[in-house]
Amino acid sequence: MKTAILGFGTVGVGVYEMLGKARGLEPGPVLVRPGKEDAPFKVSSMEAIVSDPSVEAVAEVMGGIEPAFRYACQAMEAGKHFVTSNKALVAAKGVELNRLAREKGVAFLFSAACGGGVPFLHNLTLARESDSILSLGGILNGTTNYMLDAMQRLGLDYAEALADAQRLGYAEADPTADVSGLDALRKIMLACAVAYDVLPAEGLLNEGIESVTAADVRHFRSRGYTCRLLASGGRTESGVYSYVEPVLLRDGAAECSVLQNYNMARYEGRNSGPIVLMGQGAGRYPTASAVLRDLSGILRGERAMFSESCARGRVDNSGSVHCYYVRLPADLAGEIAAESTEYEGEVARLVTKPMSVSAMHETARRLREQGAALFFAAIRD
Repeated sequence: MKTAILGFGTVGVGVYEMLGKARGLEPGPVLVRPGKEDAPFKVSSMEAIVSDPSVEAVAEVMGGIEPAFRYACQAMEAGKHFVTSNKALVAAKGVELNRLAREKGVAFLFSAACGGGVPFLHNLTLARESDSILSLGGILNGTTNYMLDAMQRLGLDYAEALADAQRLGYAEADPTADVSGLDALRKIMLACAVAYDVLPAEGLLNEGIESVTAADVRHFRSRGYTCRLLASGGRTESGVYSYVEPVLLRDGAAECSVLQNYNMARYEGRNSGPIVLMGQGAGRYPTASAVLRDLSGILRGERAMFSESCARGRVDNSGSVHCYYVRLPADLAGEIAAESTEYEGEVARLVTKPMSVSAMHETARRLREQGAALFFAAIRD
């Protein structure tokens, strides 16, 4: 199956190399920016791909919502299967692309969009057919995991950890999507859509790691906690819950053993029990391998990861309740009901009484609007 590639960056190069060695697959034309056609296989016009009858599938690895969405529609309209690693595209336009793919009788697969080489969405697609998925989530962003690990094991401060991640290629020049939790949030959205037929669209909550300091790390490490940025999702009576936030875990927790830029994705089935998948969550060849996995799946007859009934829905995070660790200005400590509070000069560190995820995120938003610098993390003992 000849496959065109949209984008020739880090992942695109990997996909092109692997297509040349894969059973039943072969590389086709590669879409690049005008002026970058420095090899016979590179083209700068999408029309050259959609009008080529020898191209049966298109793999999009360029990122962003536009023009990726327009190109996806053009490929499907031309009767070509579509595979993507673009989590932003699927989170924003997945329902529309799923509908169009079914109308045109082509495949729409995107397991590379969550977890890189970790077959998280692929396994969820299989598991939902014979099991009821109770919950899902995990460490879904390698950049933040690398940074938190470096701060906790190596003693780096936030700026040093970020610079190190950028030097190693784990973080982009603009790391906002990673450190804000947005990247992990998009991934848990896709997981919920695969498992529950609901693509979360309203009520989503995400807290990243931008606010954590070396002093925070020293404090919670002295109390036997390790911090990880975790995505969480599951079914509620009215729909789904879906959120991302830092979590403090006791050192024996499985997530504490996930070091550097690795991911740990998990789900729990009513029948299967807990399933944990761990591996490289990003990078040229891990992500390219997931793209190739989807293309090989098309050869085996796989066509969809979203069900026909998948639709956008509202998230309800009010039923998820935790105690939280919060660091904030001492004069604002009384704003939050606390089980315990420690003061250190003008800083207070407290453990809240049990409160919902939605209540904690709303409280943090309100206090930040008042100018407060704070960090919070759920506590999981």
